[in-house]
Amino acid sequence: MALIITCPVCGKRNGYEFKFGGEEKGPRPDETDLTPKAWCDYVHMNHCVAGVQKEWWCHKDGCGSWFTIYRDTTTNLERQVQKADHQEAEK
Repeated sequence: MALIITCPVCGKRNGYEFKFGGEEKGPRPDETDLTPKAWCDYVHMNHCVAGVQKEWWCHKDGCGSWFTIYRDTTTNLERQVQKADHQEAEK
């Protein structure tokens, strides 16, 4: 099954041009009172949804943009593309 991803800058491209950045997990936890277990859970524990999930992707062989897509993991089809807000990308 081929993966086609729509870059918000370059348009539809083959999935081999992109680097998977992981599931969208929301903002980083506040470091005040952050336990090693809580940090480990944030970094390593993924939901691994069988269905639609929000993911980070980088167009590594193209424009270099980071963006999020909603992808159905059971069919490898994207549902929605969102260009990363500069502040959001730095989190």
